[in-house]
Amino acid sequence: MRAMILAAGRGKRMQPLTNTCPKPLLSVGGKPLIVHQLERLAIAGYREIVINIAYRGDMIRDALGRDAGLGLQIDYSDEGDHPLETGGGISKALPLLGTAPFLVVNSDIWCDYPLKPHELGEDLAHLVMVDNPPQHAGGDFHLDKQGRICLDISPKLTFSGIGHYRPELFADTKAGAFRLASLLEPAIMSGRVSGTHHQGTWFDIGTPQRLVALDKELRKPDPLPFTPF
Repeated sequence: MRAMILAAGRGKRMQPLTNTCPKPLLSVGGKPLIVHQLERLAIAGYREIVINIAYRGDMIRDALGRDAGLGLQIDYSDEGDHPLETGGGISKALPLLGTAPFLVVNSDIWCDYPLKPHELGEDLAHLVMVDNPPQHAGGDFHLDKQGRICLDISPKLTFSGIGHYRPELFADTKAGAFRLASLLEPAIMSGRVSGTHHQGTWFDIGTPQRLVALDKELRKPDPLPFTPF
């Protein structure tokens, strides 16, 4: 199974830190955000990784190379000067991701959810959901007791930025920028999206303040728990 890391965003909310450095290369706990993800993917058994790049993408490519020193095979999906949003970015990368289900992880989160492959069955997607953080109190989707993702039902949980997808979810999409939600919502209405409620550690590093807070946690003598499996 292949995995993709989303790393093409401009990181406007992280300014001024991202004025000269792409967000995935910002350091936390002594290493770039994206390296934390690569290490966890390697531990979980992934070897073929796709990274989409746009803003200062050459810096990411130069920093990680072809294997990031982790024995990986890294391919880059270059979106040029205009990032394609999550849906468009994944769609563009499909030729690199192959025909089997794949995992997608945001580069700007820190989470101890085990990144092992998930069997999708007949589903088009499986989303990892977390408790709503203060900055996103309303959540995104409802997760019912049968593990199905639902729309327009409360209470809602927040999508973690970790999901497993079938390439078929992106069938017939046109080139260009579009939101992942524009594909997920019809799939949810057709009953083909499942989910998991992860109740462990999850950080959305969306502001400089949250980056500092996570860095402090990771540098403690007894750092945040890390469970690769």
